[in-house]
Amino acid sequence: MATARDIIKRPIITERSADLMVDKKYTFEVNPRANKVQIRNAVEEIFGVTVTNVNTMNYKGKFKRFGRYSGYTRKRKKAIVELSADSKELEFFEGV
Repeated sequence: MATARDIIKRPIITERSADLMVDKKYTFEVNPRANKVQIRNAVEEIFGVTVTNVNTMNYKGKFKRFGRYSGYTRKRKKAIVELSADSKELEFFEGV
């Protein structure tokens, strides 16, 4: 069984994800083999909040070439997690 830290890899901070933070929606890069229930439980365990909705997106690796060498970049999975109205907000920019 994977731990919560194995499922949630890192937060994704972009302009679009910063706009979603106003609505208590947070974007994370997650393990590609994790399902929505595991993602929900991991976020609730790590941050101590209540999750109402989880949306996931799978990204295939892109084909890349460098001279005579070629291959694919890694696959990844992104999750947008929506928190309940009474949950506290997650602080990614503490101490900056």
